[in-house]
Amino acid sequence: MLGRIQGWQRRHWRECTKAERVELHSVVTWQSTTWFFSLCWLLLPLAQGVHRDAASLAAGGLLLGVGMLQCVVAGRLIRPALDHYLGRTRLPLRELRGAAGLLALGLALALLIHTLDWASPVTPRLVIGAVLLPFGLLYGLVVPVRTFLRRAAVLVVLITATFGLGHPDPFGLLVTGGVAAFGAAFALLASRCSAWRLSVLWEAERAREVESRLAVAEERLRFGRDLHDVMGRNLAVIALKSELAVQLARRGQPQAVEQMIEVQRLAQEVQREMREVVRGYREADLGVELLGAKSVLTAAGIACDVSRDAIALPTEAQSALGWVVREATTNVLRHGDAKRCAVQVRAGNERVVLSVENDGAGTAERSSGSGLAGLRERLAAVNGTLEAGMAGENVFLLVAEVPLVAATMNEVTP
Repeated sequence: MLGRIQGWQRRHWRECTKAERVELHSVVTWQSTTWFFSLCWLLLPLAQGVHRDAASLAAGGLLLGVGMLQCVVAGRLIRPALDHYLGRTRLPLRELRGAAGLLALGLALALLIHTLDWASPVTPRLVIGAVLLPFGLLYGLVVPVRTFLRRAAVLVVLITATFGLGHPDPFGLLVTGGVAAFGAAFALLASRCSAWRLSVLWEAERAREVESRLAVAEERLRFGRDLHDVMGRNLAVIALKSELAVQLARRGQPQAVEQMIEVQRLAQEVQREMREVVRGYREADLGVELLGAKSVLTAAGIACDVSRDAIALPTEAQSALGWVVREATTNVLRHGDAKRCAVQVRAGNERVVLSVENDGAGTAERSSGSGLAGLRERLAAVNGTLEAGMAGENVFLLVAEVPLVAATMNEVTP
């Protein structure tokens, strides 16, 4: 699972699934949020509120450097922290020691500036929120929410009490506590809300994979059941008649020949039924596939319009077009981000044309894949053709054509 996740991180945006896109967007948002808020809450107050003497400027510059280091460390650890939250890997708390040390250093510098009056009263209080955010984003993903809230409450009380020692101003204490509480709460909400949404999306993705595997297993069971139903009884009869023929042959009775003739007939019957089962397993019915495509796409939240002319086609052509519908539906579900899909079967110019159009252009990246290559081989066996590619902005079109044998031009909509 981890190897597959690392693999999609290197793929093109259009090739990613919805869960992969949301995760990448969330990581980028977390990193940009850390830099934006930290620099805004540090750079602007320090630039305007710090006094112009050497000591004040040195403390402000050091504090700005600490904030930037916090952003760098948070950017490096945000992905491991997210993987920890999603249960992919484990991130020990000791990996956050560097981030915790930078947080302590930032708070100490803010306290120093506040105590020695090296800046305006509002500056160190804004600094508190700035230095809390990078560490809080990481810590909120690694520990449970209750643990975070308990420890954040203790930290807010300690910060408020410490800042109140030098300037015991009730309003100032209230502002200091409010800023510290806001910084911790904002970090928790920013990390946990997006991470929870990601966990739900990945759970749905895993459920879809399990559903696919169950469908394959169910089809295998059906095939095994059909084989048992077709062959079980006849093979049992063949075994009994063969045993009877052996006993009659040992007695020198001519009825042994009749029994062996019956065994031969049963064996030929088994062969014929076996071919029918395998043919039915390998072939796809166009009508069934059209109905299945509409049902599956609608269930996935994709508006699907399916229309078909009532056309008489040979079994081979029906099977080939059925496979086209099945593969196209799979591509729309897995590789695109479609909101609408239209499937049409039309007759004209002595050929039947099947078109599948959707507004999720992610399938364009798959147009040369093994799935479409296999469809071209199937269609070539019935003198058909397949074309797939972009048909407009963010619109992907797949068109399959097979020769028309006979047609009744009555419109049928499944």
